[in-house]
Amino acid sequence: MTRPTASPLGFSTRAIHHAYDPYAGDGALNPPLHLSSTYTFPSVEDGAARFAGEQAGYVYSRVGNPTTALLEARLAELEGGEAALVTASGMGATTSLMWTLLQPGDEIIADKTLYGCTFGFFNHGLAKFGVRITHVDLTDPAQLTAAISRQTRVVFFETPANPNMRLIDIATIAEIAHAHGAQVVVDSTYCTPYLQRPLELGADFVVHSATKYLGGHGDLLAGAIVGPKESLDRVRFYGLKDMTGAVLSSQDAFLVLRGLKTLALRMQRHSDNALGLARYLASHPKVAVCHYPGLPDFPQHDLARRQMKLPGGMLAFELKGGLAAGKRFMNALRLITRAVSLGDAESLAQHPASMTHSFYTPEERAEHLISEGLVRLSAGLEDLDDLLADVAQALDAPSAGRLGGDYCY
Repeated sequence: MTRPTASPLGFSTRAIHHAYDPYAGDGALNPPLHLSSTYTFPSVEDGAARFAGEQAGYVYSRVGNPTTALLEARLAELEGGEAALVTASGMGATTSLMWTLLQPGDEIIADKTLYGCTFGFFNHGLAKFGVRITHVDLTDPAQLTAAISRQTRVVFFETPANPNMRLIDIATIAEIAHAHGAQVVVDSTYCTPYLQRPLELGADFVVHSATKYLGGHGDLLAGAIVGPKESLDRVRFYGLKDMTGAVLSSQDAFLVLRGLKTLALRMQRHSDNALGLARYLASHPKVAVCHYPGLPDFPQHDLARRQMKLPGGMLAFELKGGLAAGKRFMNALRLITRAVSLGDAESLAQHPASMTHSFYTPEERAEHLISEGLVRLSAGLEDLDDLLADVAQALDAPSAGRLGGDYCY
């Protein structure tokens, strides 16, 4: 894969300005929002040339729209990739890519810990169509070496992993996978390109749920894939157009473009708040362990320092008392919101055993390293002292204590 030439401009400058000239847009400071579903052709010959891919231009918004195209250009620039493709959700990105890369008889090796819907798609979706799914602990590269086979086409993982914050060495896994002819796909939703750029470390594709930090305000659904242009052209015209139809609306693309303008500022504040919460939780007697890459005793702290610019806004902690303790803590929260997303201005908490991973059996949760008392917390942009006070009162709440506000599931 050819890497684009590094820009001399800084991250935030490119996030705000890349690929748009206001003077080419009638002087509008913000890029125009294109609301057309279809596009006209000057002649039959022009239309034929566009359908054949011989002429640049738009045909139908399922495969391209000027607003989504700008977002794709900007994301590719920020990730250091040749091209990007945006989709209607993070799962739309993963499914569109996998339907394109895999066929019956192929194998995908995935880490033991995955976002619940990704796990469901792999094991209850792809597996039904003859794709073999193998889960190994990719924090130990030797396990990949032992498991990889001639049928392995894709190695897929998240880093940090959702929801337990395990890190995977992207460069080492990519080296092993490439030596066996497999491609590497990294879900970097937790980090965004501001904190981590997997393509620069050897990954072939990076996927995002742009619903989260890239949008940043909890008001949209979106996904993205960044990688080689030739490969993403195939995903666009097969995985997206024909297989999933997971097309991002131009309105939501416009909102993600807005979110990118403040991404660097937000990621710094998210990380600062998460570090403050992690330090408090790590020392609390009711917490068995706090998983956060910014803590010096985090087992992969050195890897985090090599691979990530900042430790990020996500943390997880395991409560003594298991399932009951997790539910009790969640119900006692007053400021932090019970919700199953992340990356918003509001701090959000979820209990995987009773929420996102509730469809796993207890044995499956244990196998995939998700304890019954694990709580995932997305540190928002509020004042840290207020977040600490809410966590403190929730930890100290008695078994039959007063519940927090209304459920927000």
